[in-house]
Amino acid sequence: MAARSGRRLEVLNYEPREKNTSPPLLFVHGAFTAAWCWAEHFLPFFAGRGYRAHALSLRGHGMSEDRAQLDWYSIGDYVDDVAEVVAQLDEAPVLVGHSMGGLVVQKYLEHAEVPAAVLMASVPPQGLLSASLTLAIHTPDMFRDVNAVFAGGRASAESLHQVLFAQPIGPEVLQRYHRLMQAESQRAIWDMALFNLPQRWRMHLPPLLVLGAELDTLIPARFAEATANYYNTGFEIIPGMGHGMMLESGWETAAQRIDTWIAATLTRATPQASNL
Repeated sequence: MAARSGRRLEVLNYEPREKNTSPPLLFVHGAFTAAWCWAEHFLPFFAGRGYRAHALSLRGHGMSEDRAQLDWYSIGDYVDDVAEVVAQLDEAPVLVGHSMGGLVVQKYLEHAEVPAAVLMASVPPQGLLSASLTLAIHTPDMFRDVNAVFAGGRASAESLHQVLFAQPIGPEVLQRYHRLMQAESQRAIWDMALFNLPQRWRMHLPPLLVLGAELDTLIPARFAEATANYYNTGFEIIPGMGHGMMLESGWETAAQRIDTWIAATLTRATPQASNL
């Protein structure tokens, strides 16, 4: 594993001992986190499967520069960050986006082509308003806590557990995740709610895997279905898991499904050699 910081962006790179023939993978994190969330499990897992696995910290996140300017950054700025990292790779990657990162991936597809993309517990193309209303109706206490975080506050470790995880998590691990969480851009939150939603007619749509989590209270599983319907593709729900699928106990289920899907999808996309 190597971590490199370019002009502005932190990128974590995991190189496999034996490379497979697949394009590289680029993981895009969600709100309030950074590349570290992929390094816990997913980056070593996929490197172990032969992938060149990369994760960036969007500007103002993790070890990327300009944290002081965070509230000024838009979803469009985050899309530019993805484009900057893609330009440093030797070929177009498979993009994997979680939550806000899923929306960033959708917006990136308005500007460029990739061989495949995975949307995990993604903000749907219709935006956050419906999900927020669902949260307010069914779990008003959680809605209050999430709103406080969106307004620039900081969630307690207990609230973090409730929002991200459906499975038990050890107190030491939870406290470590809590320390690593950070603020999010208010401008980006408004973009996700209403002002910069994906426009399908502009997109270069690759094969898409849409994954929801059965017990996700932040982006309920039915929004995975809404996302899949918008893009005329299928969706899958990972049972027994919460919003933070890459950190949740049982994360292997999601990782293995992505691995299997990428292998099958790229095999179908590769022309078979002729026997003539």
